[in-house]
Amino acid sequence: MMKRWMVLLLAAMLVMPAQAQDPRTTSNASLPTPDRLTLSRLLWGTMVSIHDANIAGNYSVLRDTGATNFQVQNSSAQLAETFRYLREQQIDLSTTLLLAPEFTQPPLMVASDILRLQGVFGLRPIAIQFDIYYQYQAGRWKVLSIGLQPLTLQNVEGG
Repeated sequence: MMKRWMVLLLAAMLVMPAQAQDPRTTSNASLPTPDRLTLSRLLWGTMVSIHDANIAGNYSVLRDTGATNFQVQNSSAQLAETFRYLREQQIDLSTTLLLAPEFTQPPLMVASDILRLQGVFGLRPIAIQFDIYYQYQAGRWKVLSIGLQPLTLQNVEGG
């Protein structure tokens, strides 16, 4: 399971620009600054998209709505394999809609058009830890890479 988490994060690093800038010095006047509700909606939308793909066994919409590099790096079959562990554990990601995400790190602009969100949906008995990159393309934020990890209550409460 941890291997899949790391594979997704490594894939994200491959598509990242070599020189990520500090968000305090990065400026893109045409890029809207996401507020807390927008950040939550991005995450909820991603969770529901993965959940729907898991239920249908069809990852083409998840793939096709992602950023260009996400599409290049992932076939529908690769995404099905990546999220197989969630299907096998029958984890219902739609329950993430019941809670606001808890950010373990502040949202971070790692490049002028790439946003990283890290945190957890504190569901019980299985919480969902996330590390997701979004890229601003064609006037909206699109998934660039997805890292998800189910956590038991012990992992969440014990740190």
